[in-house]
This record gives sequence, structure tokens and C-alpha cells, in this order.
Amino acid sequence: MTTAVQEQTTFPKIVDMATLATLLGVTERHIRRLVDERRIPFLRWGKLIRFDLDEIKKWLEGARVPGRPLGIGVRGL
Repeated sequence: MTTAVQEQTTFPKIVDMATLATLLGVTERHIRRLVDERRIPFLRWGKLIRFDLDEIKKWLEGARVPGRPLGIGVRGL
């Protein structure tokens, strides 16, 4: 006789607009604009807008701009 294996479900960490704005150090208005322009990943439940922190971390990594090595394109060094 086999027993059913229960999968352990973990829910993503979901935050609201105010919390995300605080975490990122920007205003809620800026977050709202990013949502309106669909430039940030978000979840919509009816009228509620929420953000999955794992998706936000990936989005931030994708937005990272690497620095230049010293001496390349820098005048006066």
C-alpha cells in the first residue's frame, strides 16, 4: 500500500505598494508609475496590486548596469 506524498507548498513573499516603495527607497507614486508603464513585475487581484519579492529581486538584477574598468573612457586619470 502506498501513501500519498504531500507536496509542501511555499507561498512567495508578497508585499503591497507602500512596503515595496519603502524597501526600494522611492515614493509610492514612482512605484505606481512603474506599474502603469508595466516596467515592474506585479500581481493584480481585482483592484489590489501586490509584488512578489522574488520577482522584484530578479527584476533588479536585470536592471543592474555593470561599471567600467578603471582607465577606460575616463579622462584625467
